[in-house]
Amino acid sequence: MEAISRVIKVQLPNYLRSLPVPSTFGGFLKLSGKEWGQLAPLLVSVSLFVYVVISSLMRSTSKLAAKKPDQDWVNKTQQKEKEKVADTIQIEDLAEKAAYHAFCRCWKSKKFPRCDGSHTQHNKETGDNVGPVVLKGKKACSNTFILTNLL
Repeated sequence: MEAISRVIKVQLPNYLRSLPVPSTFGGFLKLSGKEWGQLAPLLVSVSLFVYVVISSLMRSTSKLAAKKPDQDWVNKTQQKEKEKVADTIQIEDLAEKAAYHAFCRCWKSKKFPRCDGSHTQHNKETGDNVGPVVLKGKKACSNTFILTNLL
């Protein structure tokens, strides 16, 4: 730690004092090649520092406007070749097949757009509370209402 302290408190100030920094902008035109050579390490260091700061600021602001990286995507696996995923299901088919239908909202279902319960594991792992959209016919809804009132 003492070596670092010495570099910061003694050697760096001595180095900066020895640099031929002109007091006006016109003075830079009068510098010799040897003097530019002495200024080169400082100019490179300052330029690199400015570049790193600006690029990190640009990267953080461009994240808001740019496409999100796939770890931020909600849909990580379903029909990625399509620009937009939309499924159509006939209402008549829903009424005939079952009393209710569960549709996935977590994008993790292997039977997408139908729910297969994948959200349960996701909720346990992340603390999220996502669940399916459940569609029921009027008859199924009234029966469910009666059953829940009886319990």
